[in-house]
Amino acid sequence: MYGGDEVSAIVIDLGSHTCKAGYAGEDAPKAVFPSVVGAIDQMDIDEPDNAEKNSASSADSKNNTRNPDSDKTKGKRKLYVGSQSLGYRRDHMEVLSPLKDGIVADWDIVDSIWDHAFRECLLIDPKEHPMLLAEPSSNTQQQRERTAELMFEKYRVPALFLAKNAVLTSFASGRATALVVDGGGGSTTVAPVHDGYVLQKAVATSPIGGEFLTDCLMKSLESKGILIKPRYSFKRKEIRPGEFQTVDVDFPNTTESYKLYSQRVIASDIKECVCRAPDTPYDESAYSNIPMTPYELPDGQTIEIGADRFKIPDVLFNPSLVQTIPGMESFAEIAPSVRGLPQMVIESINRCDVDIRRELFSSILLAGGTASMQQLKERLEKDLLEESPQAARVKVLASGNATERRFSVWIGGSILASLGSFQQMWFSKSEYEEHGASYIQRKCP
Repeated sequence: MYGGDEVSAIVIDLGSHTCKAGYAGEDAPKAVFPSVVGAIDQMDIDEPDNAEKNSASSADSKNNTRNPDSDKTKGKRKLYVGSQSLGYRRDHMEVLSPLKDGIVADWDIVDSIWDHAFRECLLIDPKEHPMLLAEPSSNTQQQRERTAELMFEKYRVPALFLAKNAVLTSFASGRATALVVDGGGGSTTVAPVHDGYVLQKAVATSPIGGEFLTDCLMKSLESKGILIKPRYSFKRKEIRPGEFQTVDVDFPNTTESYKLYSQRVIASDIKECVCRAPDTPYDESAYSNIPMTPYELPDGQTIEIGADRFKIPDVLFNPSLVQTIPGMESFAEIAPSVRGLPQMVIESINRCDVDIRRELFSSILLAGGTASMQQLKERLEKDLLEESPQAARVKVLASGNATERRFSVWIGGSILASLGSFQQMWFSKSEYEEHGASYIQRKCP
């Protein structure tokens, strides 16, 4: 029905850290941009002195601003979507996420993110393409119906399919049964997939994701007197060839959320460049004399990172380590209930039928941006071998290609939506008009 070369389906994976969008059948998403947006209250925009600034900034963000009629639907705020728009500092701009605990909390923002993906990144008319959307395993019926309503009513798509993240990851690796360990930005989820279906009762989640580790690293560096300066807060001047001087610039109307977002972008890069999972559980004394690794900050300052390179990733395995990081005290209340990665894996497998446990132990799939961390696969396998039953053959699988690990959900959707045998599975516009949004539960179990 929607196969062939004429019309290709669009695959969208709105994660807690980035949104991935592109054409089914391709190897990687065409567009990858942050899942957060900048929001300015129209009250602030209408102030006289801000009007000039905004007209000046509109040229810079021309390809990212919403069109006037979509602004009205957003009520009293203007939304800025995309890396370029977020990279441009604006007075009173708050950085907001549409998701809370992986579930959509603000549909206006989701709408503007989809709009940006269709009209400015992929340059398509959604009326002409079926849409495959990835969704978290914990998505509620109400959320799925709202998604269907928006897609059919506002974007008038010809057909829709919602697929669980874990199922798409297992498809991407060519398996129908696997235990998917998805290390996302906002959380880590362990979900067993059997014959293409998520076993809901055995899904385990932890609030420790990539962004949490980035916050831990920032707080740890701050406690050592290292302050990360956001890129907008300084200018560099070349005083002699190859020698620069940094001049601080003050913008009093910058919001706290934008400052934090800008610092996180840099801290996240530090984490990806220098951090790696330690081979054995982190021990303060064993790592106290470890050689330092240099990292140059955008303002030209070179910092040295030592034990934190191993301590921060080990939080995934031992969440109680967070309590030793200054500034992360707020986590102390929930710390006792948060389990480490190996415990989550074993707990999830134990909640499944005895018949499939053996198969799950031998096909544990690592996916998500956090899973791309060096040595994570080896460490998880080692810990599981020690803690799992003797009879179990533990095998942790991770693609050797970092792009495949990071985008495994999207790649699974790309494979699925381009299969000939999948074409009769779509939830079509005519079915929606006949049966309503609730019919999605039958079409996309």
